[in-house]
Amino acid sequence: MPTSRLHLHQSPWRLSVPCLPLACIVIACLLTLTACSGTPTTESRDGYRVDHRYQSSAQSSRVRHLVLHYTDSDARRALRTLTGPHVSSHYLVTRTPTVYQLVDESRRAWHAGASAWGSRSNLNDTSIGIEIVNRGPRDTSHGRTWTPYPARQIDMLIDLARDVIERHDIAPMDVVGHADIAPQRKIDPGPRFPWYRLYRAGIGAWPDADRVAAYQEYFTQHPRSVGQLQRALAAYGYPVRITGTFDALTHDTLRAFQMHFRPARYDGFPDTQSAAILWALLEKYRPEALEDIRK
Repeated sequence: MPTSRLHLHQSPWRLSVPCLPLACIVIACLLTLTACSGTPTTESRDGYRVDHRYQSSAQSSRVRHLVLHYTDSDARRALRTLTGPHVSSHYLVTRTPTVYQLVDESRRAWHAGASAWGSRSNLNDTSIGIEIVNRGPRDTSHGRTWTPYPARQIDMLIDLARDVIERHDIAPMDVVGHADIAPQRKIDPGPRFPWYRLYRAGIGAWPDADRVAAYQEYFTQHPRSVGQLQRALAAYGYPVRITGTFDALTHDTLRAFQMHFRPARYDGFPDTQSAAILWALLEKYRPEALEDIRK
């Protein structure tokens, strides 16, 4: 919300009323300042009035996550879908210089569905959702191809995401894709999404290359078990069960992780590089969780 600027002007009648009591002058000045501020202190509602003069400092945003999606359609179809009765998002980023705000940030949009991240579930309650116009994957005679994200579109997304993150103080590891929070249902925003570019712009998380290399060298000689991998994925935030067996949920969760942090290969199967990236992320962003895994 823009901050009102208060301009003080010398009153033309001030010198003509030198005998006014000081208290009256102060009250008059305060009333004048309040009127000039442009911000009403009271609000009339049905049957009562609300006074906004006092604000508690014991508060914070309800938003904890920023969730990024692709539309899997063009902008016109996406607008029809997102303004209908079943699904919505707070923003729609098109391929033109236009960003549509479809839901106010103070309200819940229906974009995440059944989802979980860290200790929270039903992320519609605690997230801002951004849909990005992109057709997603297409199966061709030469295999599956993914629609690229134009640089101009990502520039707009970066500006928007920065604003959202600053308003709600969202942590880097809580900037996630739909696949991260619902790995068995979703694959967006896909392996062509430029997560590293966003990270370089100050958005989201990314591991340090030297730590990845160090962990990869160590894990080549000391590979991680499935149970350790599950514990590490869960510690970072992924909704995976710790079973000690390589099940379908673990496969889909690891695929989502790889699409986000290692898009060159996202087959969903464990390998030393994926483990090294995961451990480097924990060391950087959740070191206390990494200590628990080492115990």
